Amino acid sequence: MSVRSGTGKVAFSAIRKTNHEPSEMSNRTMTIYFDQILVNVGNHFDPARSMFIAPRKGVYSFCFHVVKVYNRQTIQVSLVLNSWPVITAFAGDQDVTREAATNAGLMTMEKGDKAYLKLERGNLMGGWKYSTFSGFLVFPL
Repeated sequence: MSVRSGTGKVAFSAIRKTNHEPSEMSNRTMTIYFDQILVNVGNHFDPARSMFIAPRKGVYSFCFHVVKVYNRQTIQVSLVLNSWPVITAFAGDQDVTREAATNAGLMTMEKGDKAYLKLERGNLMGGWKYSTFSGFLVFPL
């Protein structure tokens, strides 16, 4: 298989290793950023923007876990495809110190489509250490 021909393997997994306050999260876009890449086969996950860019048309699998810490607000996190929320998760239990908004699903993507996580509601004051975002190409179309 050749990555140049667009038939190569594609997979990524990023985590939040540090527990910084969300000042690193853009207030304009509310994109959720990750600070450590575990896997980036094909280099299609852009760590600077915490965004996956599809190298070819295909069906892709994504999963995410965004942890809120010591925060009594409900958070809503969406997996966004080209600025449109596709899959959403909530975390809102006010009696726990840590809780994760978690979801997974398959999406059809065109070459150049972008996928990332966005905080739609609430805040991540207290940090979001241990959060993860992963994806891979299931099969090309």
